[in-house]
Amino acid sequence: MIARVEGSEKPFLYVVVCAAGVAVGVGELIEAAQERGWEAGVIATPVATGGFFDIAAVEARTGRAVRSAWRSPDDPRPFPAPDAVVVAPATFNTVNKWAAGIADTLAVGTLCEAAGLGVPIAVLPCVADALAAHPAYQESLARLRGMGVRFGEPYSGEPGPGGGRPTFPWTTALDLLERV
Repeated sequence: MIARVEGSEKPFLYVVVCAAGVAVGVGELIEAAQERGWEAGVIATPVATGGFFDIAAVEARTGRAVRSAWRSPDDPRPFPAPDAVVVAPATFNTVNKWAAGIADTLAVGTLCEAAGLGVPIAVLPCVADALAAHPAYQESLARLRGMGVRFGEPYSGEPGPGGGRPTFPWTTALDLLERV
C-alpha cells in the first residue's frame, strides 16, 4: 500500500475521508494543505464515496483520483508514500476498526499501515455524543493515542446554545501535524 514513488518535491499528505455530513467541506482542508505547501491525495471509505463529498471537485483540486478500492498488484501506485495522514472527518466506525486492526477497507488498511510505519497522523473525530460515550470508542481513542496518533477536539455536529452548528475545524488537523 504505502511505498515511496518518484514524484513531487512537496511533502505528500493522505487525506482519509469518512462518511459524515461534514465531509462535504473536505475541499477546505485540501485547499489549506496546499496553501501550506502540501500535495494531497484523498482516500475515502466506501460509504463516503456515496455522495458525502464532491469527488469530481476534489479530484480537480488535487489532480489525482479519489481512491476507495484496493489496486491490483499490477496497477501502478497512484500516490507517493505519505509524509503525513489526516483523517477528517473520522467516524465512530473507522476509529474503532482502525484501533482493532480491522483493515477491511483501503482507508482503514492505509491507516493501520501508516501507524505501523510511524507516519504522523492527525484525526478530527466527528462522532455523536451518544456514540462517543461508548466504552469501545473510548478504548479505541486511548489505544490510538498510545500509538502516537494526535486528535483534535471532538465534534458532534450538535447545535450549540444559539441553535447553529459549529464549523468543522478542518485546519486544526494541519496544526496538529505541525506539532509532530
